[in-house]
Amino acid sequence: MRKTDTAAAVTSPVAQRDPKRWLILVVLCLSSLVLVIDNMVLTVAIPQISTDIGATSADLQWIIDSYILVFAGLLLTTGSLSDRFGRRLVMVIGLALFGAASVLAAYASTPDMLIAGRVVMGIGGALIMPSTLSILITVFDEQERPKAIAAWSAVAMIGMVGGPVMGGVLLNHFWWGSVFVLNVPIAIVAILAALALMPESKGPWTAPDLPGMALSIIGTTAAVWTIIDFPHSGIAGTWPGLVIAVLGMTAFVIRELKAEHPMVPIHLFGNKVFTGSSFSLVLVVFANAGLMLVLTQYLQFVLGYSPVKTAVAFTPMALAALVCQGVGAGLVQKAGVRPIAVAGLLVLAAGTAVLAVMAVDSEFWLPATGMALVGAGAGLAMPAAIGALMGAVPPEQAGVGSALNDTIQQTGGALGVAILGAILASTYTEAMPESAPDVIRENVTAAIASGNEVFVAAGREAFTSAMQTTFWAGGACVLVAAVVAFFLMRGVRSAAAEGIPAEQSEVDLIESR
Repeated sequence: MRKTDTAAAVTSPVAQRDPKRWLILVVLCLSSLVLVIDNMVLTVAIPQISTDIGATSADLQWIIDSYILVFAGLLLTTGSLSDRFGRRLVMVIGLALFGAASVLAAYASTPDMLIAGRVVMGIGGALIMPSTLSILITVFDEQERPKAIAAWSAVAMIGMVGGPVMGGVLLNHFWWGSVFVLNVPIAIVAILAALALMPESKGPWTAPDLPGMALSIIGTTAAVWTIIDFPHSGIAGTWPGLVIAVLGMTAFVIRELKAEHPMVPIHLFGNKVFTGSSFSLVLVVFANAGLMLVLTQYLQFVLGYSPVKTAVAFTPMALAALVCQGVGAGLVQKAGVRPIAVAGLLVLAAGTAVLAVMAVDSEFWLPATGMALVGAGAGLAMPAAIGALMGAVPPEQAGVGSALNDTIQQTGGALGVAILGAILASTYTEAMPESAPDVIRENVTAAIASGNEVFVAAGREAFTSAMQTTFWAGGACVLVAAVVAFFLMRGVRSAAAEGIPAEQSEVDLIESR
């Protein structure tokens, strides 16, 4: 094909649209959904797992953290591999691994077996997640991409609310392993549909950056572990991990700047849109992760909701997010990325402020209003920010660009749980009476379980006070994200790459094959 013909084909979006693209989007959403549901239902199953296989507190921590560590540590590497070897191939391998590991986890008879299953599930998840967004970017053109990203993002909300509810139903009728068996049919359907419907896509072949891969795994894993362990061990117990993380990531950046074929295009951070989107996403996910942690405990320990009722109580947030993701996708095309991202962040900050004024005896309309505003704000802001971030990534590096997005969000979420969780814990302890036993002053669960009316009342009051402080801190982070988005996303009309002509990038990609 001549260059002029290639350019004409590429620059005609309608001619290039895959007629199966919306079915492909369903497959991508299914692939993402299996990851979200698995993480949400596990929290519901933890008590039964502890009882049935004799898992200690340390075992339970590893059951949860082993997945996060492997998943976060491998994202950049798997994203790079998907660009080189094929995004559909990598996603299908990931789905197969995730499904097989789910069976191992479901029938585990010891904590070690379950931890091993979770490790392999983390590997599978790291192969799946970057591939889904990178395939989406290559299948949908700039006109339809905002709607596709909004639908893909909506999966997280569906899984967040539906996962615990589904987990509660399964646990009421079956054993705890059923929450893992649930993954298997979803993975099988996604694999078959991917092979039948999805075209393969990849970037130009370059030799894998093995030193870069090794350094990214070491640095990212050490950083995530340090963040997770800091609330428990403090700086005295986590400084070796922090040192390894800093040295590993510094060496990784130096390596990528000097490598002939770098795994991660570090120069992207010189693009103000990419940088602004990245920092905005970190701050939003930071605030939302802490919000979910605190709200779940408030609804159960202060308002007395059951786990299933707590999950259902998040419906206003999920519905608002789903509606606003659809509306926001259309508005981005008309108004541009920056206005929608900033507006969404301001709405999200307003929702956090509403949640910050909740009291011990608040009726449900108040948290419902706050959660609806949070969902609406996130529904507007996050797809716009993700679209802007991915639009700044050259098409041939869509896999590693998607992995950067996932890594950014994972890091933000881990930081949110660690830092806002630490604020919550310390403020709670300070608000509790000094006469209370240490275990009750350190843990609201112990205060509620004590049965002592004085300690129960004090625990609820102290937790509510700590929650208010935590929400104000999270809201401040969202406002900072709005300022960052306002100044760094200036002039961006859509999710198109800034300074990287999409047509020319695609022409070069096609001609390189």
